[in-house]
Amino acid sequence: MFKTTTIVFLFLMAHTTVLSQQIYKRTLKLMGSRFDITVVAKHKTEADRYIDKGIKEIERIEKLISSWDKNSQTSNINNNAGIQPVKVDKELFNLIQRAIRISELTDGAFDISYASMDRIWKFDGSMQEMPSKDKIKISVQKVGYQNILLDKDNSTVFLTKKGMKIGFGAIGKGYAADKAKELLITDGVEAGIINASGDMNTWGKQPDHTDWKVAITNPLNKDNAFALLPVVNSAVVTSGNYEKYVILNGKRYSHIIDPRTGYPSEGIVSVTVFALKAELADALATSIFVMGIDIGLDRINQLTGVESIIIDDKGDVHTSNNIKIDNN
Repeated sequence: MFKTTTIVFLFLMAHTTVLSQQIYKRTLKLMGSRFDITVVAKHKTEADRYIDKGIKEIERIEKLISSWDKNSQTSNINNNAGIQPVKVDKELFNLIQRAIRISELTDGAFDISYASMDRIWKFDGSMQEMPSKDKIKISVQKVGYQNILLDKDNSTVFLTKKGMKIGFGAIGKGYAADKAKELLITDGVEAGIINASGDMNTWGKQPDHTDWKVAITNPLNKDNAFALLPVVNSAVVTSGNYEKYVILNGKRYSHIIDPRTGYPSEGIVSVTVFALKAELADALATSIFVMGIDIGLDRINQLTGVESIIIDDKGDVHTSNNIKIDNN
């Protein structure tokens, strides 16, 4: 369920030296990943103040959702699996509730209880043979969003199976990007981008009044971008599996695992999703790998304001109904 390697590259087009506002960008490591925070501001001092606020917000989100921090609310939920419900902040409760709704939408292709999965697949070069069918079946026995019980009145979360866990690796960075954007808009930042390792959320326009744009490249032919698309007050997330895989018996297995079966996804090397929120785009990008091209696009086409570009393992491009490719 983890997402790695972005193939979306941001093009900052404005001639900032002749405009009253300029583009300022800072790159740093947050939530274990690369974050690029870009703001449009009048001068560097103002930009630094804005970016510092964005960083603090992302760090706050990390403390809330981290399963590595033993003192986090998420760790407390996991530690009490099969024992008792855990009272959590409304923010975390609502995030888990939305995650369950996405699980329902994707028939379980997205599932934050994937963290319960036994790590039987290795993608570090050490794996030499297929796991047995029985081992694969056992690996997902504790996975299942249906076993996450929410009590809205008391704001509690209960994992019904002992040893069950939740994790936000496939949604957390998108959510952090959304929250940082929301905070900076409230603080008066007219335009900018939060790019969380490919989970990108934009607002406003560049100093020359043009839209922010992203170039989409084919990971099987990285030399040329095949599409340059505007991202207007919305998010775009690209998920790729072309750098993290294992070949067994001549067959390529992706690191993105179907949480329902325990088997790796097949047939897709890259998914890009456009949506109003990076949180949703993040979750759907991972889900499409598991659902496959036909079902994935069918679900996307039923959602208002959501579009997708899929590249299969032959290099062919598949798009949702309303994507308009501009090759110029």
